[in-house]
Amino acid sequence: MIIYLVIPIVLVLLYKYVTRNHDYWEKRNVKYEKPISIFGTNYENVVAKKSIIEISIEIYNKYPNEPVVGLLRGTTPELVVRDLEIVRKILNVDFAHFYPRGTGRDPKLEPLFYNLFHVEGDLWKLLRQRLTPTFTTAKLKNMFPLVVKCAEKVQIVGEDIVNRGGECDVRDLMARFTMEFIGACGFGIEMDTINDEQSLFKQLGNKIFRPYFRKQAINALCDLFPDLQTVLQKLLRESDIIDAVTEILEKIREQRNYKPIGRNDFIDLLLELEGKGKIIGDSIEKNKADGTPEQVEMEMDLTYMAAQVFVFFAAGFETSSSATSFMLHQLAYHPEEQKKIQEEIDRVLSKYNNKLCYDSISEMTALSNGFKESLRIFPSLGALHRKCARRYTIPELNLTLDPGVKIIIPLQAIQNDEKYFDNPSQFMPDRFNDPNVGRHKYAYMPFGEGPRACIGARLGEMQSLAGLAAVLHKFSVEPAANTKRYPEVNHGSNIVQSIKGGLPLKLRLRDKSIS
Repeated sequence: MIIYLVIPIVLVLLYKYVTRNHDYWEKRNVKYEKPISIFGTNYENVVAKKSIIEISIEIYNKYPNEPVVGLLRGTTPELVVRDLEIVRKILNVDFAHFYPRGTGRDPKLEPLFYNLFHVEGDLWKLLRQRLTPTFTTAKLKNMFPLVVKCAEKVQIVGEDIVNRGGECDVRDLMARFTMEFIGACGFGIEMDTINDEQSLFKQLGNKIFRPYFRKQAINALCDLFPDLQTVLQKLLRESDIIDAVTEILEKIREQRNYKPIGRNDFIDLLLELEGKGKIIGDSIEKNKADGTPEQVEMEMDLTYMAAQVFVFFAAGFETSSSATSFMLHQLAYHPEEQKKIQEEIDRVLSKYNNKLCYDSISEMTALSNGFKESLRIFPSLGALHRKCARRYTIPELNLTLDPGVKIIIPLQAIQNDEKYFDNPSQFMPDRFNDPNVGRHKYAYMPFGEGPRACIGARLGEMQSLAGLAAVLHKFSVEPAANTKRYPEVNHGSNIVQSIKGGLPLKLRLRDKSIS
């Protein structure tokens, strides 16, 4: 008899729990999508029908006159921000209220999330200030000869592809190039990823980014039931990726006798930090009674090092290869733009004995514009994520947000809005010719903006342009028999976008080959 009383009570309490924030945006007079029980407005993402990026684009276009739009990720209120002035304040001016990304999980349970992209608060601040010196102009120039070696290898692979008929998946080709670059410039080792499709780095990259049920289930359940995240992490946590990265790192550390060897690469920097012991800096989370920040500290131990190696690796594997391959796809359908870029590459390289170098890449304006335009249409990170760290009022709207409210900045939708770009669906690299065009700074930000902008943006751009220059100097690209004009996005790729089924194109040897 008691059970018949308990079950209804439990169901009522469960219903109240999963719907407790359904009126959050209504109370604040914010236009919002109507939520449903358990899922909120996130059902299509949970079942991998649409990515968060695709959903943010739909919402952006559905409410053209609203500065912000409310969503509900499970029981967590989420705000899609359309107004660029509000975007500017969230990412930069009022960063102290929005420093968390809110996309990670408890790193104490999953050490992989100690990486710079996911870690929050004081740990992020300390890591950021110490890792920034890796990406100075001097360091980039020192790395460039290694980039050139990788670019030369991709040309050899391209010749082999042409000899076999020319058809290939350029997404895979550029992923192998970026992986080779990461091995050489990041870790000081040559993995021969370009020629070995089963290389250790390639296998690791596939393991990190492959979509599979367990990973999707963890992400979905943590979104739907944030109060149970610790329990869910303990039950569903994975260790194979961090174990694999740690194994690679330990081998390199042992080879270097646990000290920097003067290569000035990423591992050298981490070894240098490890040798210095504690990292000390001002807190972003805690203040003293007088309002000044408290001092905080951390040690760069093996766990933190492995997490940074992971994010350095992951960022290069997915973002650069996605961006470069998508540009090649665009050029295959815009032969006039491809010809313009190739003629510029020929002209610039003729001044440098037909050899790539740091200065030659810096002179390739048309190539750079094409890359920027590709990132505008299809940015690797199609949305930026933040979480409200402390109570905040958006002054323009008199809208007060509570700690824990999540923020989505629909980057791809903004960059494809005709309000900011004429004919946004058209591939028009020349739109980036005039730096004084008067466009809002936050209308184009493929690497993010503010203190949490991509730390490796310049490195990624340099490496990507070198790979593209190497390919386009020797080859032309054109659609293959099975190429789709508008490729389908992988609906399960929520942070870094990917294309479903790769990007098949045909390589053709140019009449004017490298002399």
